[in-house]
Amino acid sequence: MYERERRVAVEAVLKACSLCAAVQSAHLSGGVIDKEDRSPVTVADFGAQALISEILASPFPHIPLVSEEDSALLRDPKNGRLKDLVIDYVHRFSPEPADETGIFKTIDRGKALGGAKGVFWTLDPIDGTKGFLRGDQYAVALALIENGEVTMGVMGCPSLPLHSLEEKNSLGSLFVAVKGEGSYSRGLDDPAETKIAVSSVTDPAEALFCESFEPSHSSHDQVARILENLGARRPPLRMDSQGKYGLLARGEGTVYLRLPTRKSYEEKIWDHAAGMIIVEEAGGRVTDLHGKALDFSRGRTLNNNQGIVATNSLLHERMLEAIKSVISEQ
Repeated sequence: MYERERRVAVEAVLKACSLCAAVQSAHLSGGVIDKEDRSPVTVADFGAQALISEILASPFPHIPLVSEEDSALLRDPKNGRLKDLVIDYVHRFSPEPADETGIFKTIDRGKALGGAKGVFWTLDPIDGTKGFLRGDQYAVALALIENGEVTMGVMGCPSLPLHSLEEKNSLGSLFVAVKGEGSYSRGLDDPAETKIAVSSVTDPAEALFCESFEPSHSSHDQVARILENLGARRPPLRMDSQGKYGLLARGEGTVYLRLPTRKSYEEKIWDHAAGMIIVEEAGGRVTDLHGKALDFSRGRTLNNNQGIVATNSLLHERMLEAIKSVISEQ
């Protein structure tokens, strides 16, 4: 199932990863982006969205796209240089370069609302903005959702080594999963895929816990208390982007926790759809803090869920109990 969608989605994510890596490389100086106005990440965001939207629209013109960006910023005359850079990078990597109007149109395809019925794509053109700006981890994450259920996910991680974080000189990783068909990884420059599986760790003391790099994205203090209660010995790995889902799916990480820093926060569907199915098809489990399945039928956000708990399945119930204990203390 979804053979054609899978092939086209992989092609689109690979091209977007090449665009993002080119933008990042062109603006790196001393390990960080050399522009204080963050324009490089903006160029990569818009460029990746335009490129992926364009590639998907040709074979699947009737499948809407739910994504993060729209073209309003680029249409503002004050941002002419930014617009020109986006167009230039899209033209470098596009199989059929569009004119300015066409690029705006492809970006604006991402304004679809999603929902419980029908089929749509959801895309995060750059997940991990701060990681991108530091020259570190980020992801291009694309998923297919049908009647509220994630059926396919493709995630490109240009800075994530293929087999282990300890590797040097790796050219990045790509993860792909289709519902009922397992999860696979490959290099960005190598089409050979390897089936992956979550770890078999059952002792929290041996587990590698992953959390967001930015404290504004997840409560580091709460995670620290949870790990202390569980007797975890390894310090948590703080990393940007859905790449954490990739680490979990291939068995390098064991648990990924995202504890919201405020009750009113609603997770965006594009921040979790691809990563979730990649973990689940690798044998893991993903829920919210209360053990509820993530609900992708509610539009552009996961407004029926709070927080994220992703594990190798074996530790999931223990994690939910530990989280409940820490939250009740507050």
